[in-house]
Amino acid sequence: MSRIEPLLYTSTRARSPSVEISQAIAAGLAPDGGLYVPEVLPRIDPATFDPRGSMADTTATLLAPFFAGDPLADELAAICAEAFVFDAPLRPLPQHPQSLMLELFHGPTSAFKDFGARFLAACLQRLPRASGQPLTILVATSGDTGAAVGAAFHQRPGVRVVILYPDGKVSPRQAHQLGSFGDNVTALRVDGRFDDCQRMVKAALNDAELQAQVPMSSANSISLGRLLPQMSYYAYTALRWWHAHGEPLNFIVPTGNLGNALACLWVREMGLPIGEVRLACNANATLADYFGGAEYTPRDAVATLANAMDVGAPSNFERLRWTYPDPSVLRRLLRADCVDDATIRETIALHARQHGEVFCPHTATAMHLLDQLRAAGDNASWAVVSTAHAAKFESVVEPLLGHPLDVPPALAAMLQRPATALPLAATDAALHDWLLAHKA
Repeated sequence: MSRIEPLLYTSTRARSPSVEISQAIAAGLAPDGGLYVPEVLPRIDPATFDPRGSMADTTATLLAPFFAGDPLADELAAICAEAFVFDAPLRPLPQHPQSLMLELFHGPTSAFKDFGARFLAACLQRLPRASGQPLTILVATSGDTGAAVGAAFHQRPGVRVVILYPDGKVSPRQAHQLGSFGDNVTALRVDGRFDDCQRMVKAALNDAELQAQVPMSSANSISLGRLLPQMSYYAYTALRWWHAHGEPLNFIVPTGNLGNALACLWVREMGLPIGEVRLACNANATLADYFGGAEYTPRDAVATLANAMDVGAPSNFERLRWTYPDPSVLRRLLRADCVDDATIRETIALHARQHGEVFCPHTATAMHLLDQLRAAGDNASWAVVSTAHAAKFESVVEPLLGHPLDVPPALAAMLQRPATALPLAATDAALHDWLLAHKA
């Protein structure tokens, strides 16, 4: 029997050799500083999927072309079964007809990042390492990613996690989560912004001399091992809707670093029944300005209530431009709208008061766009993507409600643990020196 030719992965900057997916996942970032993408985005017939299959089944079918011919291919079904053990319910919203909410916060850390983090952990656990040294997973976080990665890798042998987050720019409960793991997970509170954390992680991953002493990989959505599994809930939800209603489902996605939105777009480009995709941003207007016709201009992030979206230089924009190399086509296909803090507050308070619906600040940005669409007479079927449980943002949400929120059990358990985070300057050199000083 002949060997299946693997799908190869290249850098968005086209200055690194093509690799198989195991190598791309292990590396996190391409050697030239770019992000790994498949040489061609596979297409798949919706009829290929079992309409009665679980999310794990759907994901294994969806990702099979990406892993074809790779050492992980035989493990893919088991990886998916291990990662996707919680639901992503699609439920109707009472305030608008044909309006739904895709809840992605039923995992162990109450945020959508649990899907990708658990999948990545299951992949890396199965990959051999040439060195006997532990693998250091670097993760920059604006709140949710770090907790999900910490939970996914906590106490796994041969791996340690180093979390970088902007000090004072995540919610109190998010900060507690990040520092609550101990053991093989360390939290560093960086005296800067999320974009500083992201830059520092990329610099460390691209430092060949440092890599030789401290083997590293990434768990941000710059990693294919994080991005690809985020396609799971979009494929599963879109297929269920299509089978039940015979039409594509439209999505409004809260957007920061663009990984979640890109996952949705890739599912559509693969041929699955997803309709229009709208991007909801906070006051950080990098994407909204670009889709409005301006040149793409990364900038310093500004702090907002929707802190997990406080990104001024979204990393996955490189992958977005690879997917749609013609800017005019990209601008026709996508729209991004900004929602300011005052509107976020108004949206949370209004829906809680009128409909008994409580949203986190990020979900509220998407909900506001839906409110606008309905007010303009749009009657299409839209799903608002809810990225985190509102209880993670108690300092924003509870004053608007006038009462405490119920805390999901898994989050409550984390909040009962002691939490510690170490201070770090917002420089590449500071992280370099810390990693050398704390070699495992």
